Amino acid sequence: MLKTQQISIIVLIIFSILFIHFPPVHSASGKDMQVHFINVGQGDSIFIQTPNDKHILIDGGPPQAGKKVVHYLKKHGIKKLDLVVATHPDIDHIGGLITVMKHIKIDKILDSGKLHTTRRYAKYIQEIVKQEIPISITKLHEKIPLDPSIHIQVLNTFKKSRTNNQSSIVLKMSYNNVDFLFMGDVEMEQEQEIIKKVDEQTEIVKVAHHGSNTSTSLSFLQAVRPKTAILTYHKDNRYGHPVDRVIDHLYQVGTSIYSTGALGNIVIRTDGTSYMVETEKEPLDVLYAS
Repeated sequence: MLKTQQISIIVLIIFSILFIHFPPVHSASGKDMQVHFINVGQGDSIFIQTPNDKHILIDGGPPQAGKKVVHYLKKHGIKKLDLVVATHPDIDHIGGLITVMKHIKIDKILDSGKLHTTRRYAKYIQEIVKQEIPISITKLHEKIPLDPSIHIQVLNTFKKSRTNNQSSIVLKMSYNNVDFLFMGDVEMEQEQEIIKKVDEQTEIVKVAHHGSNTSTSLSFLQAVRPKTAILTYHKDNRYGHPVDRVIDHLYQVGTSIYSTGALGNIVIRTDGTSYMVETEKEPLDVLYAS
């Protein structure tokens, strides 16, 4: 019999077959924005190229993914990052940033302000000091004026007594009519607070905490009504991500699902009116390989 996680992966692949070959939007035109969900295994790393050629990196994946992130950036001609966002101090989010800092010039780092006691976190701070990179702590509702053509706002960050995951920086990024929610690893309690700040449909959601059981309530999805969901996880992870409940909830609200675990690197291109999703692997190839 198939294991629960294998069934979840097959469900994701079926969703991907339906929505990649019959995409819900048309090809973008004019000034495009690109959002790259880099396949770093069990972790997050998201690279954004704004319409006015500003470069943002949200997280760097686990330590072993650092070289891959650097290679990915250099392959796309990136020599400098205008902004790096460290959503929270867990190793699968900041681990690879140490390698990134050593090889890519960074203008500024945005941090949640949540302190951690691990060696990896200490090395992360040490490298910031060594490279003399300006760092600022996020504030709730803060707007990030990096590119006048896009709107970026902080919807969640560290508060006293919150855990690492609960302290995750959550960003809403809008390019005209296309909205993204980057949910970090927040939990259901923070999702309910975010609902109050999101008053319109969000086209693309990076699902919180790799599709774990701590996040992605049905009420949250019904409020933000995402058309597309991105799941970031390693297909052989020991945590059982993504859990069946999350997949079921996404299915209930009619969201198309893409995962780095099944499809590799995922790129979303948008002109602010429509968007298209590109994947590194063909869904049918992944299905037959299973």
